[in-house]
Amino acid sequence: MPRQSVTPELLRAWWAHKQGLLEPLASATPAAVLARAGWARSVAGAGPYLTLHARAGLSREAVDAAVAAVEIHELPAARSCTYVLPASDYALALTLAAAAGDGEMKLALKLGVTPKEVDALCDAVLLALKNGPAEPDRIRATVGPKARSLGADGRRKGLASTLPLALDRLQVSGHIRRLPTNGRLDQQRYRYALWNPNPLKNCKLSSAEAYTALARLYFQWIGPATPAEFQWFSGLGVKTAAEALASLGLVPLETGSDRLLFPHDLDALWSFKPPADPVYRLVSSLDSLVLLRRDHRSLMDPADLDRSLELAHGPASLSSLADLPCHAILDRGRLVGLWDYDPASESIVCFNFIQRNKDLDAAIKNTEEYVRTQLGDARSFSLDSPKSRLRRLAALRQAAG
Repeated sequence: MPRQSVTPELLRAWWAHKQGLLEPLASATPAAVLARAGWARSVAGAGPYLTLHARAGLSREAVDAAVAAVEIHELPAARSCTYVLPASDYALALTLAAAAGDGEMKLALKLGVTPKEVDALCDAVLLALKNGPAEPDRIRATVGPKARSLGADGRRKGLASTLPLALDRLQVSGHIRRLPTNGRLDQQRYRYALWNPNPLKNCKLSSAEAYTALARLYFQWIGPATPAEFQWFSGLGVKTAAEALASLGLVPLETGSDRLLFPHDLDALWSFKPPADPVYRLVSSLDSLVLLRRDHRSLMDPADLDRSLELAHGPASLSSLADLPCHAILDRGRLVGLWDYDPASESIVCFNFIQRNKDLDAAIKNTEEYVRTQLGDARSFSLDSPKSRLRRLAALRQAAG
């Protein structure tokens, strides 16, 4: 094995390769892309669509069809956060969500809700859904007084009624699933349906086994990574995260490095040859290349670390931010620009760190056309409206000169 250090350029390109961002994943299904790149964070934004389009050129219709066929689904998972993930991981995701605990139930207990009350409401919800999928208002009307208001105190604390407690519990237990009302992942209106068969029916995973299974997937998606990065993604404590990693056989990237990966990946990394020519990809600000390790600084050249944007609280260097303020433009894993979509002009506004060229122009045009014709917008999250985005768009234009 060569003794020279792994360069930042090689490491960035390797991460992009692992993520399926270098060569198009031709003919790959949405489920296959997510199995390789990792679960796509879903916060009612365009992130999952951008993830699948950047890697495999998948249309919105193809993604929505996979959702309708339950080949992929949005589920609570690690840290109880929701992700779009493949069917092969449904049981694991729900096991992790259950192990993360029910924070809302703890709040409800303080508001006078009893476990027996929630159990009875769960039974009533299941009965109500026997006639087919239903939206929350219809479920509430059907279950009647079994779902009650928690008053002004509950509303102040973000829990207006007992119905969300039952819906969340039944989702995590695999008895029901949440369906986007119009079949799309980038909105926040849902129906609920019985889930038959329950994906947890034959699942025997303990919490500890689920943590190890998650760790194995994580390092397949994004290794090399540090234990601290895995701990953040998983939401586990230091000791529990270390126990999850203990049996995986991970090795250091280099002597003394805290970045770990599987031995076969280390061998492959040393023989890996990054593309000589640029490979531009426009991805979401929550793309798994960025989110899994939550360290966009490692994707930046040193000369770009001091680049700044005029944000709501004033100018801020990109290296000082915990997360990306806008969507990302990548070249072989390197962050080479930021972008956002302007619905008013139906165009992408971008701040490039490199000189524009025909290949970059083509990549921007491709994503612009995809957003305009298939998505209509590229929200980062549920509250990201065209109006709230005006400041970001102005900051990108100002930074671009």
